Amino acid sequence: MEEKKLDVNSIIGFVLIFGILAYMLWQNKPTPEELEAQEKAKQEQIAAENSAKQNDTKVITADDFKAAGVSDSLQLIGLKNKFGAFAYAASTASDKETLVESDVFALKFSNKGGYLSELQLKKFVNYDSLPIYIIKDRNSVFNINFGTTDSRTLNTKDLYFTPSVTKSGENTVVSMKLKVSESKFLEYRYELKPNDYMIDFTVRSQGLSDVINSSQVINLDWALKGYRHAKSISYENRYTDIHYEYEDGKANYTGARDADEELEDVTWIGYKQHFFSSVLLTDTAFKTAQIKSENLVDDEVVDTVYTKYFDSKMPLALQAGELNQSMDFYFGPNDFDVVNSYDRNLDELVPFGWGLFGWINRYIFTPLFGFLGGFLPYGIAIIAMTVLIKLMLSFVQYKQFLSQAKMKILKPELDAIREKHKDNKMKAQQETMALQTKAGASPMAGCLPALIQLPVFYALFQFFPSAFDLRQKSFLWADDLSSYDVIADLPFNIPFYGNHVSLFPLLASIAIFFYMQLTTGQNMQSQPQQEGMPDMAKMMKYMMYFSPIMMLFFFNNYASGLSLYYFISNLISIGIILVIKNFILDEDKIHAQIQEKKKQPKKQNKFQKKMAEMMEQAEQQKQAQSKKK
Repeated sequence: MEEKKLDVNSIIGFVLIFGILAYMLWQNKPTPEELEAQEKAKQEQIAAENSAKQNDTKVITADDFKAAGVSDSLQLIGLKNKFGAFAYAASTASDKETLVESDVFALKFSNKGGYLSELQLKKFVNYDSLPIYIIKDRNSVFNINFGTTDSRTLNTKDLYFTPSVTKSGENTVVSMKLKVSESKFLEYRYELKPNDYMIDFTVRSQGLSDVINSSQVINLDWALKGYRHAKSISYENRYTDIHYEYEDGKANYTGARDADEELEDVTWIGYKQHFFSSVLLTDTAFKTAQIKSENLVDDEVVDTVYTKYFDSKMPLALQAGELNQSMDFYFGPNDFDVVNSYDRNLDELVPFGWGLFGWINRYIFTPLFGFLGGFLPYGIAIIAMTVLIKLMLSFVQYKQFLSQAKMKILKPELDAIREKHKDNKMKAQQETMALQTKAGASPMAGCLPALIQLPVFYALFQFFPSAFDLRQKSFLWADDLSSYDVIADLPFNIPFYGNHVSLFPLLASIAIFFYMQLTTGQNMQSQPQQEGMPDMAKMMKYMMYFSPIMMLFFFNNYASGLSLYYFISNLISIGIILVIKNFILDEDKIHAQIQEKKKQPKKQNKFQKKMAEMMEQAEQQKQAQSKKK
């Protein structure tokens, strides 16, 4: 086979082809004039793009400055051509924080946004002995959104502020300025006072009347995700909501639920958690406010960091083209003595209850418990308070038991009346009422004393969960009287009960069972059975078992201080009933008194006369209808 070789002619051919290609490329190279024209066109295109950006509405952020290569050496004029107003702040831009402390706060102010980025309450710890933080790790946002005269939209949370810390007497003043120049700026001014949970806060502008677009709404947005501070998430969430006050002094709240509401003329808005609150107060009422809350907890078993999300949006008004809104921040405990000392109606943050119940808690139980807790351990103070309350209500219990004893003595006579007139229920009822009136005994006499105890019962139900002094106070096996006690952890969760066993609710349930055995047994013996009526004895028997079970399930996740109260209260009630029954009430003596009263003419009151007349008329009509038939 003939071998192919690269001969001289082939080499010469390749060289000629390469030379021709090189010559053609050299011929197509642009001339200096053409290069100059291309560069000019490129510069015109860049200028056109910058001009378009200049006219666009744009939110200026830190990323914009970084992308532009902004450094400390850049001057205002060069920045303003690219970014417009407030670019001056970038000359000192940084993500650093300004640290300040007072007697009650450890604070950090973010240079980016100028708002509080961290707030620790120095005097308190949470259920796990960790510091209490109201604000931390970006759980809060404070932003003012407004338009500028050069058609831009700015959010202060994205812009850099220049911090300064000074002293005003004993007060510490933190100034965060968003600058256009040294004489033109937007300022957040915070003033902290010694040992005070209220922070004076002012938003003001200077020299910005030609920068801020007064035709657009200026919105203040304040949002917060509430940190979990208590052992029981569901219990804490039950007392976590938004409170607010109108300009006329009337306070209200959303309740522990998801909410989205529009308000008018609001003087303060408070993000209330169980024992701590964050409140924004204003000297000049916000004309409108859009408030929102959202539950962040789905299950008691879930280990969560946050409990609820809160958000409020309020418009700010300009004065002569400038901002000047005087406000205050309250970050602190829902301690009645503390919030009440500010005289700003913040005592509404303490859930004493409405109407009569709130009055009882505010003016009776709070001072009484404060007095007892001043010299007694808090668990003993609860027991002492329970004893005093039960002694004050013992006369009511005596009246109730006396009425039941009278009805028990009259029962044979009442049964005889019903048997005699079993075919005439109207007549039986007339004679029953007549006998009870003469003897001075009535089923209603036993109900009225029980009704008197209801306001006290409900007031105490509200009092113990709101008692800040009980927080993290131990007694016996309970390490925190404001939360549930635990004697055993369960490896599973029982619906409506939980994943633990609390002893105080268990003891309270046992006590209420024996108490109901005493009272229900007395009622069943004193109440005659009527034909056509439900079996009352059976219903009472069911209640005797149902009430303790309901107590056990309902209070297993409640404050152990409340369960301790009900346990002691029922023990005392059992003791009072046994003393009344065995040493005070004499049934033979009561029977003799009843017989004596029956002999005396009994004067009827207007109500009794009216009832007797109505029953007599009904009886006559019935007889007339019978004759016609």
